[in-house]
Amino acid sequence: MPANCFIYRCGAKSDMYIYLAEENDFDCIDEKIKSSLGELSFAMALNLNNDTKLVKEDPVKVIANLQTQKFHLQLPPQTSIEALMAKLSK
Repeated sequence: MPANCFIYRCGAKSDMYIYLAEENDFDCIDEKIKSSLGELSFAMALNLNNDTKLVKEDPVKVIANLQTQKFHLQLPPQTSIEALMAKLSK
């Protein structure tokens, strides 16, 4: 199923982006996660479908996350979600 999304660069780390289902809808992001993103700057709007070519993400996973939690966090290659969550829990 196609999904529109709005992509923002995260100032905390290079190569970290957050995809939102709705433009400027930052309220859907957990406060702990939001505080770790740094300054957000709009990068682009994109219409995703299962065949969309993304450099570092699986479009099916991105679409699923947008539909279920209204955002998708793209982490830098050397960062795991487990490492980020451990850092946030401190």
